[in-house]
Amino acid sequence: MPQIIDENSEFHAPGRSAPPHSTAVSAGVSAAELSADLPSPVSESNSGLPVHLRDLTERARGYVEAASSANTRKAYASDWKHFTTWCRRQNFSPLPPDPQVVGLYITACAVGTASGSVVGTATRVGKPDSVSTIERRLAALGWNYAQRGAQKLDRKDRAIATVMAGIRNKHAAPPRQKEAILPEDLIAMLETLDRGSLRGIRDRAMLLLGFAGGLRRSEITGLDLGRDQTEDFSGWIEIFDKGTLLTLRGKTGWREVEIGRGSSDATCPVVALETWIKFAKLAKGPLFRRVTGNGKDVGPDRLNDQEVARLVKKAALAAGVRGDLSEEERRWLFAGHSLRAGLASSAEVDERHVQKQLGHASAEMTRRYQRRRDRFRVNLTKAAGL
Repeated sequence: MPQIIDENSEFHAPGRSAPPHSTAVSAGVSAAELSADLPSPVSESNSGLPVHLRDLTERARGYVEAASSANTRKAYASDWKHFTTWCRRQNFSPLPPDPQVVGLYITACAVGTASGSVVGTATRVGKPDSVSTIERRLAALGWNYAQRGAQKLDRKDRAIATVMAGIRNKHAAPPRQKEAILPEDLIAMLETLDRGSLRGIRDRAMLLLGFAGGLRRSEITGLDLGRDQTEDFSGWIEIFDKGTLLTLRGKTGWREVEIGRGSSDATCPVVALETWIKFAKLAKGPLFRRVTGNGKDVGPDRLNDQEVARLVKKAALAAGVRGDLSEEERRWLFAGHSLRAGLASSAEVDERHVQKQLGHASAEMTRRYQRRRDRFRVNLTKAAGL
């Protein structure tokens, strides 16, 4: 068990100490591998292999990356750096995985010292991590250990599981969800966009398609105009007389999303999509791209999915959605997920259809997305005779 040398010292784990401000390495693990942002179980050195095996090695490395999304790998790499930085400050070695060290780490995350700075012999307390952030950091450690071919991290070990259970009991709070964009909100947001500019036409199509499809922001920006047109696509569109069909690769695999035409051209997602394609003069490749040249040209590059969150936030603020709240509160409330939650909250159809559109495995997950709905439509108090 890691011990405290004295009340002003840092933690030291017996048999795992390392020189201050350095990362200890175990046999067969290089310092470069410890600091790699995106580790791979496929060997980086293939110079001695035959040409055909080198090609297979590169393809295998590509499949390793495809096993998780770019955003997930980025988050896991950041969490690994956070953990190894903390270990370095405490004179612990990150490898091999030690449940007692990890238990101390998640404790530090919960009390705010994992991200705090060291001043002299004291650690300045930073902002404590939320329970969900700590759970993600644990998942990231398990993933990183697996990618490095290290011994498996046993998250059921009492040094981790018991501490984590205590953190959940003491610090768990109800989830803070993003506000749903309802139809009347969306219409007001559309009015804030410049109908005469390429950027306004594009943003209009993104908002309407994202809402009507109940799409994640990465699903919006990952669309191509056709199948297999780019390497980084996550779906494509097909336009028909009655609507558009999206084929999407999401968290649960491939699925089809049907978006019918609206009752008015002004709010029809298919019309908005056709208008963007026409004026942007798109024929192939990414559907939603950057507008360049003072708003007069459309570039070849796909939009980053963060642009969807920025668009929703900006348009919601400009339209005065939830004007009863302060601007700071409103800035936090709205993001890309607001469109997805808006469809789930406002579509007056059988719940099964909403569940299918959002690609949820259970109705319970779909209900979590329902925000400002009539929560007391089913009144069991009256139904019981009271």
